[in-house]
Amino acid sequence: MKYIDLFAGAGGFSEGFKRAGLEPVAHVEVDSAACFTLKTRLVYYYLLENNKSDVYVEYLKGEINRDQLYSFIPSHILESVINLSISDKNNRKIFQIIEKLNGKKEIDIIVGGPPCQTYSLAGRARDAKGMREDPRNYLYVQYGRFLKRYNPKLFIFENVIGLLSAEKGKHFNNIKRYFRRLGYMVEAFIVNANEFGVLQNRKRIIIIGWQKDLSLSIGNLTDKGNFTHAVESVFTDLPGIEAGGGRDKYSYYIQPINEYLRFAKIRNGIDVLTQHVARPQTDQDKEIYRIAAKKWKERRERLDYNDLPEKLKTHKNRESFLDRFKVVADDLPYSQTVVAHIAKDGHYYIHPSIEQNRSISVREAARLQSFPDNYYFEGTKEGHIRTPAFRQIGNAVPPLMAEKIASSIKYFLLND
Repeated sequence: MKYIDLFAGAGGFSEGFKRAGLEPVAHVEVDSAACFTLKTRLVYYYLLENNKSDVYVEYLKGEINRDQLYSFIPSHILESVINLSISDKNNRKIFQIIEKLNGKKEIDIIVGGPPCQTYSLAGRARDAKGMREDPRNYLYVQYGRFLKRYNPKLFIFENVIGLLSAEKGKHFNNIKRYFRRLGYMVEAFIVNANEFGVLQNRKRIIIIGWQKDLSLSIGNLTDKGNFTHAVESVFTDLPGIEAGGGRDKYSYYIQPINEYLRFAKIRNGIDVLTQHVARPQTDQDKEIYRIAAKKWKERRERLDYNDLPEKLKTHKNRESFLDRFKVVADDLPYSQTVVAHIAKDGHYYIHPSIEQNRSISVREAARLQSFPDNYYFEGTKEGHIRTPAFRQIGNAVPPLMAEKIASSIKYFLLND
C-alpha cells in the first residue's frame, strides 16, 4: 500500500506507517530543517534495506557529513521530500513531482495534519482575535485538493483536541462536511498517545475517511498492550549531563536496554546515542528547577509560581500559567504533553534529577514521543540543530501511535 504524507513535519506519521509495512510515495513539508530530517530517515531505510547500515552508523558517529550520506541514495528518493507549502500557488508543482515519482499507480492512503496552532487552546489564547482570521483555519481545504486529485481509498487527518471547540465547533463540523462532500464516509476518534504505549499524555483527534463504496467498519484504534512502565524508562540508560552539556554525535549508553525501550522500539539495533544535548540555563532558572525537582521528589507536589521566593519571580502574570515550571516526573506512567514550545524554553520539561538540574535533552524529548534513538533530527543549512530539533519533536505524531493506527487501517482495508 502506498501513501502520501502531507504537512509531514519530522515524519512521525510516516515512521509509523513505514514500520507497519506501507510505502511512502512523497512527503510534503514547508520547514526546511524537517525536510532534511525526512531525507535522512529515507537514507536510513534505503541503507538498511540494502545491507549498508554501517554507512548510517558512520554518519551518526560524525565520520561523514550529510552530503556524503546523501550520496549513497538514488536521487529520486531524495526528490520525494517536497519542500514547499501546500497552497494553490504550489499544488500544481507538487502534483507534478508526485506523478513523476509514482506514474499512474494508485495512492492508497493520504495522511497528515495541518499546523494546529489555530485550533489549540493556547494558540487561541495568545492571539488577540482568537485565531479567527488566521488562514491556517482552512488548510483542510488544501488537504482536500489532494483527495480530489488522487482519490485514495482512505485518509487520516490528525489534529489537536482544540479543533472540537474552536469557534464553538464550527471548524470541526465544516471539516467533516467538506470531506463528506468529496465522497468519503467520515468518523472522528479522540485518542491519547498513552493508550498506544507512548509514555506521554497527548490527546489528539483523528479523523478517518474512506471511500463510500468500501464497506469498512473502523473499530477501536487504541492498542496499549499489557505493560505498566513509568517515565523513568526513558531516562535510566542515558548518561547524566548538565545544562548546556551533552554531545550531538555519538555518546554511549550507561545501562543495557530495558523492557520499555525494547517494546517501543526506541533502542532497536544501532547502539549509537546521538542528540543527548541539553540547552544552557541561567543561574536563576537552575535555582527554580532545583526547587521544582526537590518539591516533587520529596513531597510529590508541583511548583506553584507564586510559591517561589520573590527574587526568582520575574513574570508579571501571577494569575495564570502558574505551572509554567514543571518537572517531567519519572515515577508517573506518562509525562505532560511535549509541544513545540519546548524549542523556546525548557521550563515545562524539567529533568527529574536534582543533580543534573536542567531541562530534558533533545533525545529525551524524542523518546517521550517514542522516536527511536537512530532517528536523527536535522537542523538548518546554517548548522543550527538543537532548536529546530525540539520544534520538530514537539510538532510530531508519536511513531508508536502512528504504527498501531497504520496496522489497524491496513487490517481494515485488507479485510474489506
